[in-house]
Amino acid sequence: MKNWIIFITSFMLILTIGISVLVFWKASSPFVKIEKQAVELAISSNSIKTATDAYVYNGNKPYVTVFGVDEKGEEKAVFVPITLDDKSIQIVSLKDGITEDEAKSFLEEQNVKQVLHTKLGYEEPGAVWEIAYINKSDKLNYVYILFEDGQWWKRILNL
Repeated sequence: MKNWIIFITSFMLILTIGISVLVFWKASSPFVKIEKQAVELAISSNSIKTATDAYVYNGNKPYVTVFGVDEKGEEKAVFVPITLDDKSIQIVSLKDGITEDEAKSFLEEQNVKQVLHTKLGYEEPGAVWEIAYINKSDKLNYVYILFEDGQWWKRILNL
């Protein structure tokens, strides 16, 4: 009887782990696919020569932000719409705006407990840093800082 209990418990544990891995893998596969396609489009459109990173940014219009280097060795961010329309690609040179650390420094006057993520995305006014964080009151907050000059664009506080 003891062996049956051990067998059933082990089987259920392995089944649970297997299903969990499968669900996480299936859930992330659309993001991996669109990121790969966006990197290929950014390179084939001669926006960048090599890509170093890519992630999905969901704003008013979803984009894939692709970081890379062009032929001159200049670091750039390429914003590829998820429709993969090469005519709607936006490009910024990373030297022409504020860095991720400079964007985070604007949070010093806020009561930040934990920064969840910092993403460079493309919105109506141009490139923006989206910073999501939890404040000391355990509330979710989003702030958007303009990439070009570091001015506040939008704040969504205490969700």
